[in-house]
Amino acid sequence: MTPTFAGQAFSENRYPLFGIMLYGAARRETHEERALTKAVWRLATAAAVSMLMLAGGQADELDKVRFGTNWVAEPEHGGFYQALADGTYRKFGLDVTIVPGGPQVNNRILLPVGKIDFFLSANLLQSFDAVAQNFPTIAVAAMFQKDPQVLLAHPDQGIEKFEDLKKLTLLVSSEGMATYFQWLKADYGFKEEQTRPYTFNPQPFLADKRTAMQGYVTSEPYAVEKQGGFKPKIFLLADYGFNTYSTLIETRRELVDKNPDLVRRFVEATIIGWMNYIYGDNAPANALIKKDNPEMTDELIAYSVGKLKEYGIVDSGDSRKLGVGAMTDERVKSFFDKMVKAGGVKAGVDYRKAYTLQFVNKGVGAELRK
Repeated sequence: MTPTFAGQAFSENRYPLFGIMLYGAARRETHEERALTKAVWRLATAAAVSMLMLAGGQADELDKVRFGTNWVAEPEHGGFYQALADGTYRKFGLDVTIVPGGPQVNNRILLPVGKIDFFLSANLLQSFDAVAQNFPTIAVAAMFQKDPQVLLAHPDQGIEKFEDLKKLTLLVSSEGMATYFQWLKADYGFKEEQTRPYTFNPQPFLADKRTAMQGYVTSEPYAVEKQGGFKPKIFLLADYGFNTYSTLIETRRELVDKNPDLVRRFVEATIIGWMNYIYGDNAPANALIKKDNPEMTDELIAYSVGKLKEYGIVDSGDSRKLGVGAMTDERVKSFFDKMVKAGGVKAGVDYRKAYTLQFVNKGVGAELRK
């Protein structure tokens, strides 16, 4: 019978010391050899027990973190899933649970009451609103340098410039009317009379060529291509001045004050997750995304990741020199001033309380850029 240790068969090549010991058992041992053999066995056993205890202790020492997203699992959350799937969070001492959002789930309300530790916030308007409402939350990183919000138009209607969209009827959601459409009115002269409600269904757009439809650059153009059989004109609002950050990480002020190291580790691990998702092997993350959202397809994932890269959603502008997750005071002030002018935010809001640069702009993960 082949001797084993911790469930592993011994081999003289794999364990030369133990091979000598076992070979020695087959011949006559002296008293000194028997004593030496017992001593070595005691040392080996003690070392193995210590290693097991250490491994168990390290697992117990991981800080448990709950991170809530604002929608069902999708490639737009890919960096978070990547850091979970490839072990980056664990390397940073974190045991992270991702809590998906959805149409009937509002994870944001769980953050102030401590049910989750971090939340994926859509844009800076939510951060400004938190200050206005005196919520104890703060943005600590911006995973998207550009908001993915787009307006889509039919390709054969003479819509070549952004301003040409004023010739069309715009399908805009109620949230869009309260946010980016206020900027469209103030900066480009769009009129509310030219809008109709958007119900997150592309059929009205497909049926009427004189309409434009809101969407995310990573998903709605794909739906139009599949259902309508044509590639729509894409106008990314970020490229025309709607310069909010997007996919921000929010947490409680208390956590920043009392445990800044945990916040730092979560932010830096997430940044590395995003770099690996965009530039490396993102198969582990995609598998988890499909597990959490069985309706997600490989084709849509590939399309979405391609658009994240093509439009510089994650890595462009300031992030090229400061690192993914970057934020600057100048950029936040610029967007705040635009939204005050548009009437979307009150001028008296102290926007500087909405965010902190404490955990970003350190070039984390830059070596992973390809």
